[in-house]
Amino acid sequence: MRKHELARMIDHTALGPAVSAARVEELCREAIRHGFAAVCIPPAHVGLAARLLQSEGPAVCTVVGFPHGHHTPEVKAFEARAAGGEGAREIDMVINVAALKDGDYASVLADIRAVRDALEKVAERPVLKVILECALLEDREKTAGAILAQAAGADFVKTSTGFASGGATVDDVALLRRVVAPHVGVKAAGGIGDYDTALRMIEAGASRLGASRSAAILEGAPD
Repeated sequence: MRKHELARMIDHTALGPAVSAARVEELCREAIRHGFAAVCIPPAHVGLAARLLQSEGPAVCTVVGFPHGHHTPEVKAFEARAAGGEGAREIDMVINVAALKDGDYASVLADIRAVRDALEKVAERPVLKVILECALLEDREKTAGAILAQAAGADFVKTSTGFASGGATVDDVALLRRVVAPHVGVKAAGGIGDYDTALRMIEAGASRLGASRSAAILEGAPD
């Protein structure tokens, strides 16, 4: 896969607690230069990133209920709608992982639907990606989470926040790709730092990658 093709599949990401305005500015410049799909940044910096990117190619992506998913549906919905109003075109929300593990599927579905419904009220409805945090789940729980995300109207299911005990794996990506319909994307995130790993995720079925070491991933790709 050539550099420009791969770049269009990467969300160039910085989500740590010390991400500054200067880092966001740098991230946006890098995203424009390389042609990344999006920059994924903390909610407090959405307005800044939206102003910097404006009509440029990369979208502004942010996170909701991050990183543990324990926010109530009402809070997640507020976060999502506020971010959309500030200019976020993509929202990566963390599900209530504990509810999924408890088998409380009604709560998980309501959690995702609350965010989806909030995004419907944004003028240009943002893309919704649902983070399952696969490192904390059994395969049956991953399957259930993916089914619920699709039922709630998610555009993508996503493997990981990158803040749990593990990130994306080829097996998890392949499982999610088997479970969701073709129109639902699969985003692999967490621990993807080189071209070979990125390619394995794509071959397993990932249609988007989340990475903080995006430039290093591109270095291994042919021109």
